[in-house]
Amino acid sequence: MTLLDHVLRVPADGPEDGGRAVVDALHALVRAEAGAEAQAAGVEAADLEQAVWLRLLERRTGSDGPVDPARWVRSAVRAEVRAARRRARRERSYTGGESPGDWAGCPERLILGAAERRALRTAVGRLPGRCPRLLEAMLAPHDPTYREIAGELGMSQGSLGPMRSRCLGCLRRMLAAEVVAPELRGKER
Repeated sequence: MTLLDHVLRVPADGPEDGGRAVVDALHALVRAEAGAEAQAAGVEAADLEQAVWLRLLERRTGSDGPVDPARWVRSAVRAEVRAARRRARRERSYTGGESPGDWAGCPERLILGAAERRALRTAVGRLPGRCPRLLEAMLAPHDPTYREIAGELGMSQGSLGPMRSRCLGCLRRMLAAEVVAPELRGKER
């Protein structure tokens, strides 16, 4: 007589003992079925076995096991294999340069970007001299050339680079003063 020929006999001591009896009776069968099906499904046998045990625990309402344990284990293992294959078809791995999510249309990213642009425009407006006009021209959405910016501001094209550099340095200092410095961690010396 084999394990498949046995009918589960659950002692009447209590549900904890009955659960142990079911596990003891089905352990070898679940392990064998999961091991046989796992390779073809592309999953690990231990993961498949765990899914079958979970399915058994979710199914049990009383202290008795399935009526036909061998048939139930085979169908449960095959159902989990089908679910694993469906997951494998739907899932795809990330390639090297790909980000884990599409952040382009993310509402949070859009709101943060708009807030950053507003803060930048506000800071540019507080710069001294001709810096606000120069940086506003450089931040224009139609992306003007140096020649167009120089013509718009009435200055030579050669002086745009050094002036842009001074204005950006001033903007960096202004924004650095507004950002709170992180607290020191650890020991201070």
